[in-house]
Amino acid sequence: MESKSFHKRWGAEYVAADTVRFRLWASGQENVTLRLAGEEIAMRPAGEGWFEHQATGIAPGTEYQYQLADGLTIPDPASRAQKADVNGPSLVIDPTRYRWQHSGWQGRPWEEAVVYEMHIGTFTPEGTFRAAIEKLPYLAELGITMLEVLPVSQFGGNRGWGYDGVLLYAPHSAYGTPDDFKAFVDAAHGHGLSVVLDIVLNHFGPEGNYLPALSPDFFHKDRMTPWGAGIAYDVAATRDYIVEAPLYWLQEFHLDGLRFDAIDQIEDSADKHVLIEIAERIRTEITDRPIHLTTEDSRNVIFLHPRNEDGSTPLFTGEWNDDFHNAVHVLATGETHAYYQDFADEPEKRVARALAEGFVYQGEVSRQKGEKRGVDSTGQPPQAFVDFIQNHDQIGNRAQGERLISLAGAARTKVLLATLLLSPHIPLLFMGEEYGETNPFLFFTDFQGDLANAVREGRAREFEGHAGHEGEDVPDPNAESTFTLSKLDWAKPAGAEGSAWLDFTRQLLALRREKVVPLLATAGGRCGKVITTAEGFVAVSWTFPAGTLSMALNIGDSTRPLPDQPGETIFAWPKAGNDLPQHSILVRFSQGGSQ
Repeated sequence: MESKSFHKRWGAEYVAADTVRFRLWASGQENVTLRLAGEEIAMRPAGEGWFEHQATGIAPGTEYQYQLADGLTIPDPASRAQKADVNGPSLVIDPTRYRWQHSGWQGRPWEEAVVYEMHIGTFTPEGTFRAAIEKLPYLAELGITMLEVLPVSQFGGNRGWGYDGVLLYAPHSAYGTPDDFKAFVDAAHGHGLSVVLDIVLNHFGPEGNYLPALSPDFFHKDRMTPWGAGIAYDVAATRDYIVEAPLYWLQEFHLDGLRFDAIDQIEDSADKHVLIEIAERIRTEITDRPIHLTTEDSRNVIFLHPRNEDGSTPLFTGEWNDDFHNAVHVLATGETHAYYQDFADEPEKRVARALAEGFVYQGEVSRQKGEKRGVDSTGQPPQAFVDFIQNHDQIGNRAQGERLISLAGAARTKVLLATLLLSPHIPLLFMGEEYGETNPFLFFTDFQGDLANAVREGRAREFEGHAGHEGEDVPDPNAESTFTLSKLDWAKPAGAEGSAWLDFTRQLLALRREKVVPLLATAGGRCGKVITTAEGFVAVSWTFPAGTLSMALNIGDSTRPLPDQPGETIFAWPKAGNDLPQHSILVRFSQGGSQ
């Protein structure tokens, strides 16, 4: 089955078999020249800052660029693909040429989600979309159901996390072509895996962003984000560019959802917030399969995540729960620097509250920020929260990029992995976590000159706050070795220790699929309860129409007596007993709606 094309207001679009319309918003320019296949063509002003040209006889793969009045030659901000790097020529792409092999894919319900966060560049030695396809059978057999791909929009250089994208419609050329990314999604669907993409709509990266030269009004004159100028979402042309990007990725690449990065930095003065407009359009325009939309938001808010009476989600599906990670991290490691200071006091109680209610901070004053944070989250069903014990941010925002296993030890980490995978929240694993990967995931970039120096020095200062290391301890983000060290070691899962970890993870995922997932379709709010806590010890339960799931975990140094937890033991590690020794977990299920 051939692909369909999502027709954007910006960029190069086929309007007939060999006819392409080029359209650019350049309100800061009096004239723009299109450089197309060796020719220079004056573009026609189309009003309100828009420039257009329609050309015939244009084959897919044709190179083009825009030239401004001062001679600056730039790529298309809405490029579907780059010939090479972010500063070079864009390519005309015919999206309908790809032939989908699994066009009948109907998606998977959110309740089944076991998310696997992956960075294409470090997931395999080759670091490409095509190479990643070879690992899909392994992930499907393990019990993963959803792949969450770190941002792939074209960014400066070849190496990076992807959060500094500047051409929001172009898959990063170092990873492969648009068809390569489609082939990855297509193959994943063939293995029963959903694919969601992390997308950044809150800022543009520092290299290759020519929008200020084209249209200064694209950005807010008085507002900055932590990463650059704030975007003027209330400007019509800007809003078109931002709103259409999520729809484009979902429709042209048959994705199953999106994760919206740092939405607390998306400030919009329009009557309808741009995020609500995006979600409503997605829900209206894509109805042939479930679409899962998650947010990352440090404010701990729920207004973007309402539920209909039938449990469906009219806007966003779930939210990354940093509170859970932060509380678990303090409990497991004892670290209390930077944002961890908010979880330093009685971390057991904070872990218990996160498991039972979602957010830890529901209006309390943050010690770090000195102001109230969060709202009451008890009315949210447990599947509204995406939990993790590590992810790209929390590992990479350390000077040495250590994973939890290196900080807390294997025994504690296994208890916390079981907690994550058997709770009724939606679990997220970071690539390699399933087999106990110990290679770091460092912050890496591929910048040159003054920008490289600025990133190197700035990141060193930032890491001092995150992990208590001196700046000189921070690996150079621009060194290729920093990137190479962050790649997964695929020899480990084949070894004895890695194989044992995989068996442990596989057992947990099978139990989740059999015992936990069936409870979630009818799960409502206020179903969690804290049973008890003690030093290193947490016990919680969740009541569903079908019965009560209860969990007790101990990562402390003392054996603890088990609280009353009726029902069948569905998991005990390392073994069941009347007490819970250190580095242990017990999960039970009792039939019926109450204990």
